[in-house]
Amino acid sequence: MGNNKQIVFFDIDGTLISEGGNVRQETIEAVDQLREKGIYPAIATGRGPFMHKHIREQLNINTYVSFNGQLAVFEGEVVYENPLQTKLLQSLSKDALAKGNPVAFIGKDMMTVSEEGHAYISESLGSLNISYPEVDLTFFEKEKIYQALVFCVEDEQKRYEQEHSFFDYIRWHKYSMDVLPKDGSKALGIQKLIERVGVEQENTFAFGDGLNDREMLQYVGTGIAMGNAKDEVKRYADYVTKHVDELGVVYGLRKFGLI
Repeated sequence: MGNNKQIVFFDIDGTLISEGGNVRQETIEAVDQLREKGIYPAIATGRGPFMHKHIREQLNINTYVSFNGQLAVFEGEVVYENPLQTKLLQSLSKDALAKGNPVAFIGKDMMTVSEEGHAYISESLGSLNISYPEVDLTFFEKEKIYQALVFCVEDEQKRYEQEHSFFDYIRWHKYSMDVLPKDGSKALGIQKLIERVGVEQENTFAFGDGLNDREMLQYVGTGIAMGNAKDEVKRYADYVTKHVDELGVVYGLRKFGLI
């Protein structure tokens, strides 16, 4: 790849799709147009690869940053990975379960949870159209875990931040928060990916709407926040496009002459 190559990263939920929705045909066509112009389309998401496989297939995308930056893949090849430390994860999960907060462990190909039939798990994962995972408390001892979830309300988050400060926590649902390595972010995954494949930072673009998109929008050459993004997220962007339901991605790509 030459130094004038461009790459566009897309968040999924609230960016490529509305909550529980599908990728719109206009968005699929826009991504095809990027490819035709020699611009690389990529996914940048908090989801694991198995949780966005259907979206990658719809868009014919094989480059992605998953787990909020902890796994970066270029054209199907892993170029960077940063799994959670097993001992630290064991300490966190033991404490969370003692407090009555269920946990989830997410590996490259599957997710397990700590208990059956918990309402917080059902509701938060249900908002992503993810069915209730199988129960396996020892999954993290057998597989690389790139992200964990603690299912708790916002008032409980501070306690984890103080008592288990070796991780970062990002709330994405009123009943759930992501657990990441310290200073892990989509931006870091993007940085590692573009360094490996030789794209200049100024030739990178990103679309996002959530709290986990702030660092990414700030890091890339051009950060584009969705119209439905929180104000706090919009502050990190160079431009605010239309709402996801108004084809904000397509509008933003046109605005910057990418399609």
